Amino acid sequence: MSPETLLPLLTRIAAALERLAPPPPLPLDVTAADAFVWHPDPDRLEPVPAVNRVDIVLLQGVERQRDILLDNTRRFAAGLPANNALLWGARGTGKSSLVKSVHAVICQERPAELALVEIQREDIPTLPRLLTRLKGERRRFVLFCDDLSFDHDDAHYKSLKAVLDGGIEGRPDNVVFYATSNRRHLMPRDMIENERSTAINPAEAVEEKVSLSDRFGLWLGFHNCDQDAYFAMIEGYARHYGLDIPADRLRAEAVEWSVTRGSRSGRVAWQFIQDLAGRLGTPLR
Repeated sequence: MSPETLLPLLTRIAAALERLAPPPPLPLDVTAADAFVWHPDPDRLEPVPAVNRVDIVLLQGVERQRDILLDNTRRFAAGLPANNALLWGARGTGKSSLVKSVHAVICQERPAELALVEIQREDIPTLPRLLTRLKGERRRFVLFCDDLSFDHDDAHYKSLKAVLDGGIEGRPDNVVFYATSNRRHLMPRDMIENERSTAINPAEAVEEKVSLSDRFGLWLGFHNCDQDAYFAMIEGYARHYGLDIPADRLRAEAVEWSVTRGSRSGRVAWQFIQDLAGRLGTPLR
């Protein structure tokens, strides 16, 4: 084949290979906001201009958890050693609200130093790619996964274990991982028991499942609040938003609301406040 005919052929082959090749990764602008949502394929950080959060002073009944997580996050933002954190417990008790509120406090204390990056549970396998992109950035990052749990035949937990341990490279110094879950060991009890009953070595099988939680240096438990804490939440919200209602009526309606919902929690308290503010014609700003 002559050079005159070979060159066009090679050009077409090169063009075809370029079309088949994946596009180069888009640059991540980690200064565009204080909070982001991670989206893979293509990999990008979507800025969140305004985070849906509650002021930390309005979180009642979780003072111990608040102080521990705030101290851990302050140390991390200052460049000191800090732990990954698992916030586990009853639904609606303020786990994700606390993470976002703590982030807001740090952003006020150390502007532009700390970014919150939310990642969905189904995107856990892409975490190594995200860590590779964040490693070396001057800014520090809290990776946040809300409602983290794993079901039967779900192998994503193995990816997370590798990320939390950091593999041979170690977790980047500028990244820490916070997760919330209704389960202390991130997996349903029947899944763990099934592993125990069917495995050749039951102890080793269970150890493989529950050891994921051990990768979190902080375990912070959240439980349904008692009536005094529930009233403190309701009254704190009412004062903060200037809701004009007598205290006895506020408590009576709050009790009725919690009975109809079958529980007392921070989420139930907030839902009651939204209903009350709407009936009173008062915007929640």
